[in-house]
Amino acid sequence: MSAAWLVVGLGNPGPDYATHRHSVGQRVVDELARQIGEAFKRHKSLALVAEGRFQPGTDKVILATLTTFMNTSGISIRALADFFGIEPEHVVVIHDDIDLPFDTVRIKAGGGHGGQNGVRSTIAHLGPDFLRVRVGVGRPSGQKDPAVHVLEPFSSVERETLANLIADAAGAVESIVLDGLPAAQLKYHSPAT
Repeated sequence: MSAAWLVVGLGNPGPDYATHRHSVGQRVVDELARQIGEAFKRHKSLALVAEGRFQPGTDKVILATLTTFMNTSGISIRALADFFGIEPEHVVVIHDDIDLPFDTVRIKAGGGHGGQNGVRSTIAHLGPDFLRVRVGVGRPSGQKDPAVHVLEPFSSVERETLANLIADAAGAVESIVLDGLPAAQLKYHSPAT
């Protein structure tokens, strides 16, 4: 029997937040659902869930976006992990990261929250051992508050390559599931050739 993976894209719920940098994780999960051809359905764990596989015969993947706000993400993620019987090591959380330059994707297992409140909440409710796909949204210029920066839409210049960034992050998730963490890190952390 194949193992299952829970893949959660962090963000704030609703159309008012959909284009914000803070909700880029949700956009990655939307892209993954499109790729596997599955629609989201409401789940009792305060989430929208789509289930499928990246390839026939591979591990099942439960894709989720949350209907709770970023700061309470961990409550829903824990409820989903418990409902589907998924250990933290098979939970992948996709989130924005201001400490990475825009158009950068990095993968890590465990660690701290780096000031990201959705990750902080997930650690509080699930522990630190889940995997993270960190999507670089860059730091704001000048004196702009980072909290304001992540709650703004991507700039017109960023939007020109945003689809590629979302595709790269989606590819990183697929690589984790199909190839394993070390191979995914090697692929997505190496300079482009």
